[in-house]
Amino acid sequence: MNEVKKIVIAEDNSVFLLLIKFRLEKEGYKLYLAEDGKKAIELIEAHKPDLILTDIMMAYVTGLEVISHVRNVLKFKTPIIVFSASGQEEIVIKAFDLGANDFMAKPLSPNELIIRVKRALM
Repeated sequence: MNEVKKIVIAEDNSVFLLLIKFRLEKEGYKLYLAEDGKKAIELIEAHKPDLILTDIMMAYVTGLEVISHVRNVLKFKTPIIVFSASGQEEIVIKAFDLGANDFMAKPLSPNELIIRVKRALM
């Protein structure tokens, strides 16, 4: 039997977070939810997830800082998918430079998210 995959989700929009949570739980993933980047880093350090989903623009600690911490401090190779409102090309490029593996523009399709999550966890 396959081990349940753990995902940390960092998203400050509670409605969007609930939508993602509902869809991913339906797929059988174990989720750890963070409303900001600071909490996300705590969850990542505590649970060593198989995948990280993070918004870029969040209070306290941004998604870019989360990516930097995961890659440069923790030295984790964990796949990271970032989301951001469209029209922020410069920030998205910075996310890839820091080590993000994939990007999705908001608003995003829950079905597309599932496909990208499954691909990232292969």
